[in-house]
Amino acid sequence: MSAVDYQIDGQAYEGWFLKPAGKANAPLVIICHAWAGLGDNEKQKAQIIADEFGYAAFALDVYGKGKRGTTQAENEGLMYPLVGDRAELQKRLAGGIAAAKSQAGIDAAKSAAIGFCFGGLCVLDMARAGMDVLGVGSFHGLFRPAENIPAPKIKAKVLIEHGWNDPMATPDDVLAITREFAGADWQLHAHGLATHAFTTLGATGDATQYHADTDRRSFAYLKTFLAELFG
Repeated sequence: MSAVDYQIDGQAYEGWFLKPAGKANAPLVIICHAWAGLGDNEKQKAQIIADEFGYAAFALDVYGKGKRGTTQAENEGLMYPLVGDRAELQKRLAGGIAAAKSQAGIDAAKSAAIGFCFGGLCVLDMARAGMDVLGVGSFHGLFRPAENIPAPKIKAKVLIEHGWNDPMATPDDVLAITREFAGADWQLHAHGLATHAFTTLGATGDATQYHADTDRRSFAYLKTFLAELFG
């Protein structure tokens, strides 16, 4: 796994790239980070994508090189400005996709994106904005719609892995996104014992809690989803 420096509008960003061993022209899975920024959890998921699925993985960065949160206040300070300015967020996502597709040894025509928490919102915005990915997978993602795309026309296939007890995405929010994505090829798996952050190793608490069974099951669904996308 290696760091990749790239720029968007003259600003520096740092992603991470990993290719499966001994495989040329591998399909590409782009990973969008949670609210703290690109860190160990995204890198661990990239390792699974490469080692177990056999795809290249690129974890992008929407905050900027060296901009990472370590407290709730810092995380909120990084995330909320972009949640409130979706055009800016989408510009950074498009730049990250371009950086990912510029890496050597991948099949850029076979690309998908997955994201966790805030990253789940990011990949859903990729679908809303019609970015060049075949499909997106949201894990315990935020469902807030993008105000700058009031009537999205979704072409990408969509996988949503959701913890039913997630206070950040309520049952009403779930119904709202199914209405928003009406007409798209979407699937949603709701996990009854899971809350927010169920794939995040080390997450504890009532609202954010790692749940090993749901982590494993949701990635099994992802593996099937990606195999169908990449054919």
